[in-house]
Amino acid sequence: MLPWEEVNEILPRYSKFTVIDFETGKKFKVQRRAGNRHADVQPITEADTKIMKEIYNGKWSWKRRAIIVLAKGKRIAASMHGMPHGAGALKNNFPGHFCIHFYGSKTHRTNFMDLSHKLMILKSAGRLDRYLANSSPYEATNAYLAGLKQQDCRIVQLTSIQALKWEKVFPKIENVTVSRIEVPKEELADELVIEVPISLVLQLKGIGPFRYDGNLRVTRFSPAEAWKEDSVEFLDEIDIDFVN
Repeated sequence: MLPWEEVNEILPRYSKFTVIDFETGKKFKVQRRAGNRHADVQPITEADTKIMKEIYNGKWSWKRRAIIVLAKGKRIAASMHGMPHGAGALKNNFPGHFCIHFYGSKTHRTNFMDLSHKLMILKSAGRLDRYLANSSPYEATNAYLAGLKQQDCRIVQLTSIQALKWEKVFPKIENVTVSRIEVPKEELADELVIEVPISLVLQLKGIGPFRYDGNLRVTRFSPAEAWKEDSVEFLDEIDIDFVN
């Protein structure tokens, strides 16, 4: 899990390297074309573009995915999204470029590391379990909602009390936009259950936008265990069927 400052030197502009998708093992080659806060890259050939699109099930998406970058004998934990945007210069049937983030890299619009990219980088580095096991209720809630947004089973499983069939839930939630998560003000050393106030908009399939202002119940079974969300209560409140 190399920091962006180091990766920026390993992968200079116009360098070529291999991307391996963490979940599927599929790999393709890219070239870095630009980017100073992260790497703006393009698939090198039409064949590389085809493989990348297969990874996203044939449809371009802003969803983040955990990846491993192979470059100069190193295996570097990283995260990508799958949406062509901006300019492109290669004859590769890819209309623009896409972004690859490394630990500590930032988006163009903010001066902060994108949480979803961070979680994917931790996942590809084998550090996601440890991070979530030591997260505060606020961090666990943020990660849980990011997992729903990115439709990532591993993240949501690690932050949910209940083991649900998430592959049945995800198609019903097309997007999650969080506008507020209140940070608990009191010391929580001995608490086992707290309510975290949140405001968000869920894009529900066949329904449209659904605004939710309420609380997420966050629980742990002892002060030494990880904080986890009550998924059954939350999905029931937003009227999502999590059984069928």
